[in-house]
Amino acid sequence: MTTKNLSVMVVDDHPLMRKGIVQLLALEPDFNVVAEASNGTEALTQALANEPDLILLDLNMKGMSGLDTLKALRAEQISAHIIILTVSDAKQDVIQLINQGADGYLLKDTEPEALLASLKRAATGQQVISEEIKPYLTCLNEGQDIDALFASLTKRETEILQQIAKGHSNKEVAENLFISEGTVKVHVKSLLKKLAVKSRVEAAVLYLETHR
Repeated sequence: MTTKNLSVMVVDDHPLMRKGIVQLLALEPDFNVVAEASNGTEALTQALANEPDLILLDLNMKGMSGLDTLKALRAEQISAHIIILTVSDAKQDVIQLINQGADGYLLKDTEPEALLASLKRAATGQQVISEEIKPYLTCLNEGQDIDALFASLTKRETEILQQIAKGHSNKEVAENLFISEGTVKVHVKSLLKKLAVKSRVEAAVLYLETHR
C-alpha cells in the first residue's frame, strides 16, 4: 500500500481530542478522514460502511473500551491497519492490545510531525510503537537467551520473520517466497511459539530490536 490518498477513521470519545486529530490529519494531503466515531459501536458501523485503510483507536472510552472495539473490528475481518492512540503507557495495556491484533500503539503526547510520520509507516504495513513503550514488548523475553531463540528458527522461519519485520502480510510473504499462504501461516505459528511471543507485532519488534 502506498501512502497516497489514505482513508482514515478516527475513534475517540472526547470531541475536542477527536477534532484535533482530524485537523492534524487534514494538514497532510496524503490522509483523507472518511469517518469519525465517538464509541465502539459507531466505529464498527463506520468501519464496515467506509472500509478505511487506517483506524486510529482510543483506548479508554465509555461503553465499549478500545480493547473491546479492537476485538469487534477484528472479528468482523476489518482489514484496516488499526493503531491505538492513547494516553495510557501502562505495560499491561500495551501488551494486551498488541496481542489482540493492534498494528501499533502510539501515545497521544507524540509530537505532531512524528505522529504523522508514524501513521505513514503504519499505512505501508510497518508496526509503529512509541519509543517509550517498546521495552514492554521485548521484556517478555527477559531471562531468555535471545540469540538462542532466533537460532532455534529454521531457515524458512527466519526468512518469513524477516518479511514480517518489513511489514508484509501473509499473502505478500507467500508471494515473495513463492510458497502458499497456508504454508506461511504454519511457519508463523511455529516461529511465534519458538520466540515465546503471542503476535506478529511482538515478533517483528523483537527481531528489529535485536537486528539493528
